[in-house]
This record gives sequence, C-alpha cells and structure tokens, in this order.
Amino acid sequence: MEGICETCGLPKNLCVCGEIAKETEKIKIRTIRRRFRKVVTIVSGFEDASEAKGLGKNLKRKLACGGTTKGTEIELQGDHTKKVKELLLKEGYKEELIDA
Repeated sequence: MEGICETCGLPKNLCVCGEIAKETEKIKIRTIRRRFRKVVTIVSGFEDASEAKGLGKNLKRKLACGGTTKGTEIELQGDHTKKVKELLLKEGYKEELIDA
C-alpha cells in the first residue's frame, strides 16, 4: 500500500501538490556576464530544491549546455532566456508567473 501525502492528505498516486506548486511559483529568468565575458542564464524562484535540481538536469539536457543547480537556483551556460521560457511552459508553469 502506498503512503499518504503529508501536504494534501491524498494517496501518493493521486497527489497533486507538485502541480499546484507549479501554478503558484514566480519564476525569474535573467542573464549575467561573468568572467572573460561569458554569459550565464539564471533561473530562480523555485520553492523546492529537489524540484529545481530535477528541472535543471532536464533543461541542461534539452538545451545541450552545461550548468549547475545551487539551492533553488539553476545556472545554465550561455544565453538561453527564450528557450528556457518555452521549456518551462511545456513543463506546466504559467506564462503570467514567468518573468523573463
């Protein structure tokens, strides 16, 4: 038998907490210039570090770039602002809550 979610009280196979969290998070996408004029795209605003880590891995794979996850912030090598916004929309995040 599966466990029960502590947040919503539903069985884990029916839990919708992850989907609800995606609809309320205010995501910020920005670019900064680092050493030697290298551009880095930073995606921040996630509530859960494990969610950010999984999404960061997925973004790096789909964008074919390097990067890292520091806490609830994802850093991607290169300028990927528009592509990241498109991928976040496909993942289920609301367009009104993504600040690019």
